[in-house]
Amino acid sequence: MKDMKSTTGLSLDRRQFLKAGAASAAGVMAYGLPLSQAIWAAQGKVLRARSYADINKLDPGFYQNAYNVDVMNCIYSKLLHYQPGTQWGTELQAAESVEQVDPTHIRFRLKKGIMFTDGYGEMTAEDAKFSFERIIEHNSPIAGDWGPLDHVEVEDDYTGVIVLKSPFVPLWNITLPYGAGHIVSKKAVLEVTENGGDFGMKPPCFSGPYVLSDWRPNQVVILTRNPEWNGPKPGFDEIHILPIGDPKTAETAYRAGDIDFTHVSLSSLEQIKAEPLPDTALEERPSLYYVYVGMNTDHPKLKDINVRRAVQWAINVPQLLEVGYFGQADVATGMIAPGLVGHRDQALVPPEGDLEKARQYLAEAGAEGLTLHIDVLNESKFTTMAEMLQAQLGQVGITLEIDVQDPGSFWTIGMESEGQRWKDMQLIIQRFSMVPDPYYATTFFTCDQVGEWNWERFCSKRFDKLNAEAVAITDESKRAKMYHEMQDIMENSGAYRFLTHEGAPYIYRESIMTPATRPDGRPLYRFYDVTSA
Repeated sequence: MKDMKSTTGLSLDRRQFLKAGAASAAGVMAYGLPLSQAIWAAQGKVLRARSYADINKLDPGFYQNAYNVDVMNCIYSKLLHYQPGTQWGTELQAAESVEQVDPTHIRFRLKKGIMFTDGYGEMTAEDAKFSFERIIEHNSPIAGDWGPLDHVEVEDDYTGVIVLKSPFVPLWNITLPYGAGHIVSKKAVLEVTENGGDFGMKPPCFSGPYVLSDWRPNQVVILTRNPEWNGPKPGFDEIHILPIGDPKTAETAYRAGDIDFTHVSLSSLEQIKAEPLPDTALEERPSLYYVYVGMNTDHPKLKDINVRRAVQWAINVPQLLEVGYFGQADVATGMIAPGLVGHRDQALVPPEGDLEKARQYLAEAGAEGLTLHIDVLNESKFTTMAEMLQAQLGQVGITLEIDVQDPGSFWTIGMESEGQRWKDMQLIIQRFSMVPDPYYATTFFTCDQVGEWNWERFCSKRFDKLNAEAVAITDESKRAKMYHEMQDIMENSGAYRFLTHEGAPYIYRESIMTPATRPDGRPLYRFYDVTSA
């Protein structure tokens, strides 16, 4: 694997990726599709799945997007993983045991015989210590996932104790079973980095059931069996993950036989149910995504809270969901989805809004005749919602201009590290992913996230205080009240209009696979199995 750079293009950095954008139908054809079942027979059992974006970071200490975790889950190992199925839970993976000794100490014992590839030896507690502490030491973008981590004590080759400065409930729901919990080889990482920092897209070794065999940017990620893996045998010889940004394009690729697993748009559900596809199973899962209209509170046109409230009250959410999701998505009451601690029963602004109230707010701001622009991702559901929003704001005298952007451009709009575009951002239709703890939603809207993922530049000391305190509360009812208040604070700022949590339907070829997903439909590729003959 050490010479992979010369054959797979792994030298592409994050900035180049962002400029390249996500794959389209043209990218699928560049991969050499359509593929036939002859390849299945000639090359072994191959899982061909669609991802909504291409990978851009395979260092579990410094990644920022969920689609990277989908791949990391296959090529690394961690103490715990999410249990596949319809109920949220975790199972042991690299750990033989994990025990909460007291509110700030978690003892783990690794299984023996988990090997790193390329001669880097057996996984030890020292590797776990290094993997977890480097995230904090280097102030990684995901440092928040480890919250109040202080250090890890190594008791012997396989046993360690995670020491926290204060209790941190999300450690069990986010930290250990998600991306930040992956364990890398200390020796390997120190060899390829100066001080144990970010190795980007060049993993020095692997420890999961698969290895990264090939990556053709914006075309395909190819994973193959790890010959040094001695755990449960994975179901497929190879996993091919094709980045296809638009779900409609992915559905077309599925119908053509080019992929065997994909999530589908909610707008397609009615047709797929009415006209079932051959050899195809459809599963519907509730989603943890949260979609909202955000407003840049630092932009001169939006500094007046009355302008922001005018926009909030002018938005009729059910109308947006009807055109964007064909009525298949429910109205959100906040960021936190149903079933999670902190879900609100209702939002402060009613779903249908109130045009007269919106006009009053606009008059108070003296902003009649205002022109605003909105940035949206180049997907049909977002563009159609933007057009409906344009009509809705027009009813109160606001002219809305729409700027449709491809992923490479869209996902840098509010990041100060990527230039000055954040200063021009006004409105945005945003969609973020979640894992099953409310902290993963709220923590990206704290004051220190302004200019990183907090693109609305919302900042509240009370919100930050609650966000810091809620992670230590084990009483779910008390914790829920704190998250209710945090969502109230966000909505009262005028910077947010919550729309939906969408849904997560997916289809797959029954003759080829038995998929394994999280309860929200997120793929857990390492647990996919081949359909029995």
